[in-house]
Amino acid sequence: MKLKKIINKLDLEVIVESSLGVEVQGGYCGDLLSNVMAKANKGDLWFTVQSHQNVIAVALLTEVAAVVVAEDFEIEEKAVKRAEEKGVNLLRSDMDSYQLAGKLYKLENSQA
Repeated sequence: MKLKKIINKLDLEVIVESSLGVEVQGGYCGDLLSNVMAKANKGDLWFTVQSHQNVIAVALLTEVAAVVVAEDFEIEEKAVKRAEEKGVNLLRSDMDSYQLAGKLYKLENSQA
């Protein structure tokens, strides 16, 4: 499913837009960056409460479709600038990671 459609369906706030036409392959919930580097897959939607510039570096390394900062956490300005510079989709939601992952799962399975 295209990221733009997921943004609309989950009512996500777009902080940095790089490529909303990218295909989302799945989802990953994680706040421990080393775990994300080891377990997230290319094309995943990454749900986290981390919001510093190292998140952008991990997003680039793992090639996730977008980073979604959950629970309406404030995103550091350095992270926003880095996402803009590196072309990383950066989104935010007031929902927690559990809710977001559940809704993404329902969306994916309703498409099957």
